Amino acid sequence: MELEQKGLSAYLAELIGTFLLVFFITSVVTLFVSTGAQASFGSDFAVVGFVQGLTLLAVICVFGAVSGGHFNPAVTLAAATIRKISVIDAVIYILAQLSGAVLGALLTKALLLNEGRAVHYGAGSVSSLLSNNTAGAAVEAIGVFILVLVILAVVFSEKSAKDWGPLAIGLTFVFIVMVGGPLTGACYNPARWFGAALVSNEWGGVWPYLVGPVVGALLAVGVWRFVIEAGGVTFGGPRAAVKSSAKPSPEPAAKKA
Repeated sequence: MELEQKGLSAYLAELIGTFLLVFFITSVVTLFVSTGAQASFGSDFAVVGFVQGLTLLAVICVFGAVSGGHFNPAVTLAAATIRKISVIDAVIYILAQLSGAVLGALLTKALLLNEGRAVHYGAGSVSSLLSNNTAGAAVEAIGVFILVLVILAVVFSEKSAKDWGPLAIGLTFVFIVMVGGPLTGACYNPARWFGAALVSNEWGGVWPYLVGPVVGALLAVGVWRFVIEAGGVTFGGPRAAVKSSAKPSPEPAAKKA
C-alpha cells in the first residue's frame, strides 16, 4: 500500500481548516452556552451542535481535496494507523492542527473578551453530571469512536459512497455534540481542546481529552478493519457479481446455420 504524499499546501490546509473550525466552535459555545446550577442551564446545544457540524462540513468540502480534511489529531492518528499518511506527515499535521486551534481560540477571545470569560472561551471541562474524569474520558472516547468510524467508512473504505462523506461526517458531529456538550464540552478533538485550554488557562482535567480520543480512534480503526472492510460489499456489488457470473445464452440454431 502506497502512502499518500503530503506537502506544504496540505499542511497549510490543515492549519487554516482547524483555525476556522475552532474559531466557530469556541464562538458558538461562548454565545450559546451559559453557566448555572445545571449543565444545560440557559444553553442551546442544538444550535451549538449544528454550527459545529456545519462548520466541519464546510471545511471538509473546501480543504478535503488538498489535505484529506483531518483537522483533528485523532483522525490523523487513525489515518496513520491504517497507513494512509506517513508518520512524519502525521506529526506535521498534528502540529499544524494545534497551531490552527490556538489561533482560532485567540481570535474568539479577541472578539468576545468579556462574553467568553464565564465559559472560558469554549474550553472543555468534565461536568459534575459525570462521576469522575474517567467517565469524561469515556464520553470523549465514544464520541471520537463514532466520528472516526464514520470518517473511515465513508472516506477510506473502497466500499462506500464517497459523495456522501462530508455530509455524513458533518451530521455525525452534530448529534455527538448535542449529547456530549453538557457532559464534557464535546471536544472530540485534542487540538480543539488544547487551543481553548491554552487561551483560557482552563485545562479541564487534561487526560480525559487526550486519552479518550486516542482510545476512541484506535477502537474505530479496529472495527473498520475487521468488521467493515472484512465483511462489506461494494455498492452495486451483488448485481455486478450476478451479471459477471451469468453464462451467455446459447445462440439460436438459425444463426449457427
